[in-house]
Amino acid sequence: MISYEKLWKTMKDKNISQYKLIKEYHISTGQLDRLRKNGNVNTYTLDQLCKILGCSLSDIAEYIDTENEK
Repeated sequence: MISYEKLWKTMKDKNISQYKLIKEYHISTGQLDRLRKNGNVNTYTLDQLCKILGCSLSDIAEYIDTENEK
C-alpha cells in the first residue's frame, strides 16, 4: 500500500495549504481526496506536488508492506 501521510507533514512544513494547492496550483479536489484516502493517484500529480513543495517523492509518499504486518 502507498501511504501519503508524509504529504500532509511536508505541506505543513512548507506552509502550503490544501486551499492553496487548489486555488493557486490547480490540483483538483478529487486528487486531494484520493491522497487523503491513500487511493490511486497518477504520477503526473505526484510530480506536480514534488515541484510545488520542492521535495522528493519520499517526502510525500511511502510504501507500507501490509502483507508482513500480520
